[in-house]
Amino acid sequence: MSEHYFTASPATGAAERTHVFTIRGHEHEVTTASGVFSSDRLDKGTQVLLNHVPQPPAQGTFLDLGCGWGPVTLALADASPEASVLAVDVNERALDLTARNAAAAGHTRVRVAEAEALARQLRDTGERLDLIWSNPPVRVGKKALHELLLTWLPLLTDTGEAWLVVGRNLGADSLATWLVEQGWAVDKHASSKGFRVLRVSR
Repeated sequence: MSEHYFTASPATGAAERTHVFTIRGHEHEVTTASGVFSSDRLDKGTQVLLNHVPQPPAQGTFLDLGCGWGPVTLALADASPEASVLAVDVNERALDLTARNAAAAGHTRVRVAEAEALARQLRDTGERLDLIWSNPPVRVGKKALHELLLTWLPLLTDTGEAWLVVGRNLGADSLATWLVEQGWAVDKHASSKGFRVLRVSR
């Protein structure tokens, strides 16, 4: 299991690198580093998610759940520059990279925070999410993944949606079934390159 899934402070050296990626039609020069998910490329699952999600609303509060170095955050902020984009991860190196990459792109409405702390704050303040985009960390195991989703999905507004990409061979269909059992409406929106894109709503 790669340490980035659980470790707040990766033990490996950062070994930062610069890449140029096209993310939903926008070219970005970004900084990535070792110890962060998909540190040298735009992950295939993330690409599938970004290829199949609809255009987000112009305004609202959006969440990139498990931000890594920030490709989904950048896509949300590019698409809806007037929206508030929240980016969370357990990995402090990932949070630093996302903040830097968002700033380099000129996005001033991106807020980066440690996942547990932000979830607690949202619960305490009553602030809710209009949209979640996520390539969730399925490899943490079913129990931890379920706990993660049970933390964040209830923070959606009544009309909010979560868009998740999950590998078919990593349990996308069983996850969809479990979500329905929890009372969520789930649409298997798309399938591509071994992944499913799930739309989850109340």
